[in-house]
Amino acid sequence: MVDTGFASFSVTVDKTNRILRAIEETFGWPKERRNQSYAALRAVLHAIRDRLTVDEAAQVGAQLPMLIRGIYYDGWDPSRTPQKMGADEFLQRVHQEFPFRVNATVGDLVRTVVRALRRHVSDGEWNDVMAVLPTEFASILADPTA
Repeated sequence: MVDTGFASFSVTVDKTNRILRAIEETFGWPKERRNQSYAALRAVLHAIRDRLTVDEAAQVGAQLPMLIRGIYYDGWDPSRTPQKMGADEFLQRVHQEFPFRVNATVGDLVRTVVRALRRHVSDGEWNDVMAVLPTEFASILADPTA
């Protein structure tokens, strides 16, 4: 664990590093490619956030580790949500915000990020997220560990 000198900061840095490592390990990316795992996390978080209602987005955000919560809310304009998008538009949005070429589909990237994040979002909250999204999102956002 990183020692920042302040326990809650050290914990959130550690949780964030574990989430990024989980993404990197799935794709076999070395730690030196941390910018890729960060970009993947950011793109998926923002696409999910912007597709949810303001209330649901806030409920999800409240469960995220502090540092991830900052990434999640960065640049958010609640007056512009929810943004209506189907699953294809959602994947296109993630693709546009993820500037790297990787040996995986955008759907694989989304599922990997979701799997890493799901450890920090309760089952009840995740079920609420899935309930407010169109059913076509189930194949890309359903808990891949269930």
